[in-house]
Amino acid sequence: MTDDIPPTTTPSRVTDRPGDTSPFALGLLLRRAHWRAAAVMEEALRPLGIELRHFAVLIVLVDRGPTVQRDLAVATGSDKAGIMRIVDDLERSGLAVRKNVPGDRRVRAVEITPQGVEIFDAAHVAAEPLAELLVAELGPGEPEKLTELLTRIVYPAGGEA
Repeated sequence: MTDDIPPTTTPSRVTDRPGDTSPFALGLLLRRAHWRAAAVMEEALRPLGIELRHFAVLIVLVDRGPTVQRDLAVATGSDKAGIMRIVDDLERSGLAVRKNVPGDRRVRAVEITPQGVEIFDAAHVAAEPLAELLVAELGPGEPEKLTELLTRIVYPAGGEA
C-alpha cells in the first residue's frame, strides 16, 4: 500500500549560506548584505554625529526639498513616532527645520538647512573609501553589475519601489 504513495521531498532548510537552494535564500542574503552595508555606512556617518536613519531623511530632503513628516515616514520606511524622533534629532543638530505649510496650520514640512547639506556632502566623502571596502571582493565590473541587478529587483521594469 505504501508503494502507491509517491515519496515526499523534504524542503531544504533555509540558510543564507552559499549554495542554498531554498526559495528564501536570496532574501536572506539580501538582508545580510543590507546589514553589512548599513554597518559600513554607519561607520562613515559616526564621525559626523549622525546615524543612518538621520541620513535617510537627509537623502529625501535633498532629493525632494521640503517634505511633510507623513511623506518622510513613507519614504524612509519609518513610522510616525520614529520619524518624529529623527526630525527632532535633526532639528537639535541644526541639520533640518520644521516650517508651517501655507494653507494648513496642522501640517509642517521638514526642510534641510545649509548645515544639513554640508553634512550630507561630507557623508559622501567619508563613505567613499568604506564603500570601496564593501565591494573589495568583487572583480572588475562586478560592483556595477551588482548595482544594476539590485536596481532591477528594487525597480522592476523601470518602475518605482
